[in-house]
Amino acid sequence: MSNKQTTIKKSISLEGVGIHTGNQVKLTFMPAPADTGYVFKRIDLRNIPEIEALAKYVVDTQRGTTLEKDGVKLKTVEHVLAALVGLEIDNVYIEINGEEPPIMDGSSKFFVEALETAGIKVLDKIRSEYIVKDVISYVDENTGSEITVIPSDKYQITTMVDYDTKILGTQNATLNELNEFKENFANARTFSFLHEIEMLLENNLIKGGDLNNAIVYVDKKISNDTMDKLKKAFKKDKISVKPNGILDNLNLHYPNEAARHKLLDVMGDLALIGKRIRGNVIAKKPGHKTNTNFAKKISSIIEIEDTLKKHKSIYDKKAIMDADDIMNILPHRPPFLFVDKILEISENSITGLKYVSPDEPYFKGHFPGRPVMPGVLQIEAMAQVGGVLVLSTFPDPENYLTFFARIENAKFKRTVVPGDVLIFKLELLSPIRRGISHMIARAYVNGELTTEAEMKAKIIEK
Repeated sequence: MSNKQTTIKKSISLEGVGIHTGNQVKLTFMPAPADTGYVFKRIDLRNIPEIEALAKYVVDTQRGTTLEKDGVKLKTVEHVLAALVGLEIDNVYIEINGEEPPIMDGSSKFFVEALETAGIKVLDKIRSEYIVKDVISYVDENTGSEITVIPSDKYQITTMVDYDTKILGTQNATLNELNEFKENFANARTFSFLHEIEMLLENNLIKGGDLNNAIVYVDKKISNDTMDKLKKAFKKDKISVKPNGILDNLNLHYPNEAARHKLLDVMGDLALIGKRIRGNVIAKKPGHKTNTNFAKKISSIIEIEDTLKKHKSIYDKKAIMDADDIMNILPHRPPFLFVDKILEISENSITGLKYVSPDEPYFKGHFPGRPVMPGVLQIEAMAQVGGVLVLSTFPDPENYLTFFARIENAKFKRTVVPGDVLIFKLELLSPIRRGISHMIARAYVNGELTTEAEMKAKIIEK
């Protein structure tokens, strides 16, 4: 496949039941223009709300990956997304008339076949990839699940499965090329252990299951009561356990089908990053929670890097003062110096810049997992820029200090996060009199106002 984006040539539909809802549902893949990505459309709801397949919309991973946007949910999306990634299709609309795609046979096989029937169309725009340059990991301390991506010249995935049970044992699976997905992984079916099936049946949460869309590993003795429930749920007159420890009426496609299906799940969940990955993913005991948290972590890194690219021209703009020059005027020193450069200065106004680094020390506590620059530090940064304007009027600025006298009408319009480049613009509202300066201060990110305030400061000789 070339490095250009793709979609499908025509629309195509599938019908089936949702494994958890048991409801009949119709899903339709439709062509989409470049840069659309994967977008689900709930055509059963008023105004046909859309849910983009992005990690930020993941709200539940208990029995599959569930997305929610504006109160609208979509469950168990991973098998559909894996089929799209595996066929290197970048852009589709996915219309669905229910809250869960059809489970089909518990794999991606039927989605792959439908998409191939629709045909693949190459678009004119270049595909966007996230090229992994460093090792990135996520570990779930409670479960021991771990997922890591390391640099590679292509997208590769290895899964290692170990559930501490003899019936399943330890399994591994590796995809070295995306073109292996159709033949070697797309038909790997979902699986559960008997104790999980019992819990789901008790809570009425597996209404669309049968022995053709889920491999059931029997990890405990089946009671007569459980056997009766299984017969009723799966609409079978007779159910038995095969010598290899799975319920009957199906045969394993591969000895390591469980590991292959987990690889399929990893591929589907990581599609929520929103970009193709160029890297080698290694997943130990993967699950939807670990997969999607890792996808969120990668998405956050991409967002920061994209922000830096957008602001690179701004940050690289020739400054009239750098950090050393600023420290010749201000008494502040790292880690409490919040100005990197002064871009412009006149008699009554000044423009400064700060790159909000992911390594800022305050991000460790504000807030873990959701770093945000504190508003008080944004105000402090603006005040420091104002201090440069005020003190630069003195021939010996090192002999003076500025102290807050008043802050009024402070407003915070949006959060400031790692990777943002803050541009500060301050203007004197009146001439400096009796050692008092009065300014209006504003901060911007990418041209959008983030913070503003009126500030008064008192200038005092040391």
